[in-house]
Amino acid sequence: MRNIEPRHKFPHLLSGRMLKKMLPGAVLALLATPILAAEQKQGNELTLGGGVDVAPRYSGSDESRVTTALVLDYSLANGFFVSTTRGIGYGNNIGKLNYSTALSYRPGRKDRNVDSDAISDGSDDLRGMGDIKGSALGVPGLGYEVTDWLNVQLQAEVPISQRSNGEALHFSIISPFYKSSKNSVTLALTGSWGTSKYMQTYYGVSASQSAASGFSRYDAGSGIYAWSMNVDWTHKLNQDWNVVAAAGFTQLAGDARNSPIVQRKASPTGSLKVTYSF
Repeated sequence: MRNIEPRHKFPHLLSGRMLKKMLPGAVLALLATPILAAEQKQGNELTLGGGVDVAPRYSGSDESRVTTALVLDYSLANGFFVSTTRGIGYGNNIGKLNYSTALSYRPGRKDRNVDSDAISDGSDDLRGMGDIKGSALGVPGLGYEVTDWLNVQLQAEVPISQRSNGEALHFSIISPFYKSSKNSVTLALTGSWGTSKYMQTYYGVSASQSAASGFSRYDAGSGIYAWSMNVDWTHKLNQDWNVVAAAGFTQLAGDARNSPIVQRKASPTGSLKVTYSF
């Protein structure tokens, strides 16, 4: 991601070819999987930034991919938001109970390697499996602040388009266990559950896919498919600038773990971003 600069300083950033390549990904990035807002803003706030993400080429791949990361979050005091991390929606709270609803996007999956700026996952190891189209999602969520250092959250993914891709649920335990004037550290543990449609789409192998790819036929049923742990560190450079780093891993479980397309059952993830808020 690049910070917005005057056109005369970086004319190559705004070439027709570059715009054609950037705009679809930027639009879809505005609908990336959201997270529940932890607190209500006192006023309107715009956060811009960018950096890099590191994640498997697809869930179960033994190769990682570094991608550029766009940060754009516009939060209104009345609870509405447009965000690359939370989607487009509304969030608020009643006492210690947080709630939100958003329009989001679940990226697709290609059966070939994809570029670092592609929003879809993909790997040559999936040749013959065919492409999975991305899904527009409705994402309702609830959260509860049990104590100052312990929050619980429940979030659903309900496809609006490509409904055959299936639904998923995510339950998280979040602990903002350290905070100072300059630094804050948050630990999150998440369990993810998928319907039979979800599991078959992302971890199953149909008869036709088996014939085309060489993978053994595999029927994946509903259940918990992953456990994840993530640590986020935010360092405040000054009133407006922050450095945000994250590291974690995801452990596949159940029928996802035993899928023939899974090459690595536990995968590391990470990110590094710089943000500016005003």
